[in-house]
Amino acid sequence: MVEIKTDNELAAMREAGRVVGRALQAVREHAAVGMRLTELDEVAATVIAEAGARPAFLHYQPHFAPTPFPAVICASVNDAIVHGIPGRYRLREGDLLSVDCGAYLDGWAGDAAVSFTLGLPGGTLGLPGGRDLALIEAAERALAAGIAAAVPGNRVGDIGAAIAAVATEGGYGMPDDWGGHGVGRQMHEDPSVPNHGRPGRGMPLRPGMVLAIEPMFVEGGDGRYRVASDGWTMRSRSGARAAHAEHTVAVTDAGPRVLTLP
Repeated sequence: MVEIKTDNELAAMREAGRVVGRALQAVREHAAVGMRLTELDEVAATVIAEAGARPAFLHYQPHFAPTPFPAVICASVNDAIVHGIPGRYRLREGDLLSVDCGAYLDGWAGDAAVSFTLGLPGGTLGLPGGRDLALIEAAERALAAGIAAAVPGNRVGDIGAAIAAVATEGGYGMPDDWGGHGVGRQMHEDPSVPNHGRPGRGMPLRPGMVLAIEPMFVEGGDGRYRVASDGWTMRSRSGARAAHAEHTVAVTDAGPRVLTLP
């Protein structure tokens, strides 16, 4: 069942989303060559705790996972598409890092993700590889296109079609069976929001619906993946790099409202 949120509930969700946005911003600011992924997890955990929120990912165990997720953020490096567990790996110059984060505040959830590259040693940002930059930019452009389609009168298929059009234009692959979802009192709610679809098809979008829109792009056009031995990390089967971009978005009469900006 899809829950329609009131204006007051959307305001509360904005505060939860703001915590997520700040956590991702802090992770990006602290990320540096030589830093362990576990250290970035601690950065996000601190931001969430100081806001009086709680992490949504920690100990979460969906049906596909063999074990509860052991961290606050998902940290997916290079060929990892999503669900990377932040371990003791030290970031290297030129790594492509996708970070996904969720949090609950006052009973409401927020969920967002960002991808970026690591530059010169010491944390000074260098020039990322052109292909990585193009991949990240395409995922962000697809996210913007999906958000723009999240208006009353459209349907879920319009969001997926907008995302898929960007992927097709750039020659990028996407995992067929992964995409966005509803967000509310739970991090994952109805409806499913696939990253592909047909315009005018699927569930109608109504004011008060809140959706996580999250394109996942793989370089080279092959979206197939394998699940690593940890039972969580999804890696591209081709070994190609991947980027993930996500925001929690409210459908309103005034247009899409992004809830997970810092």
